[in-house]
Amino acid sequence: MLELGAGCGVVAIAIAALFHPRSLVAIEIQPALARLVESNAALNSVSAVHAVCADIRVRRIANVAPASFDLVVANPPFHASGRGRQSPNMGRRIARGEEQAALEDFTKAAWRYVKNGGRVAFVFIANRSAELLAVMRAHRLEPKRIRFVHPRVDLPAASILVEARAGGGTEVRIEPPLVVYDRVGVYSAQAHAILGAPAQIKP
Repeated sequence: MLELGAGCGVVAIAIAALFHPRSLVAIEIQPALARLVESNAALNSVSAVHAVCADIRVRRIANVAPASFDLVVANPPFHASGRGRQSPNMGRRIARGEEQAALEDFTKAAWRYVKNGGRVAFVFIANRSAELLAVMRAHRLEPKRIRFVHPRVDLPAASILVEARAGGGTEVRIEPPLVVYDRVGVYSAQAHAILGAPAQIKP
């Protein structure tokens, strides 16, 4: 498995702990965060995660072979360049906005590193869903499963989850929506089952 833009390694470590892949490479452009991936993996006794400090936009990254991963995951920066509130912290701006790598860069990298027929899973902001699907299809990543995530049942979707297949056909399954909270501070049964967390969030 491969994660693009791993941050401090939360997603990579959770995937490794829950699903036990043979290996999981976590690429992160910010050196301090790449070091955190390694230290967080060690603190959680997860040996499968290996951090690589690199820019996903370059065509070749040492020890990361093209077309070699069964699954590529990414949570690309939600805010398009020049949009949204800008954090004064450069690291946060890089993580949350397209200061450096943009959505298309993440999509190109996913296509570059996934095996033909392999899977690519993205988490993205719901109001850019059409853009995400168009960019994925333009790079031969065909959406296979789509699920929208709603903060509450009465609120619009905040995020979209897309699983695509490299070089796949055009059939797609729209999953039931995922509702995170029943009310403020109380996870829904769906979220509780996924997270394995207490239904009541402690303040």
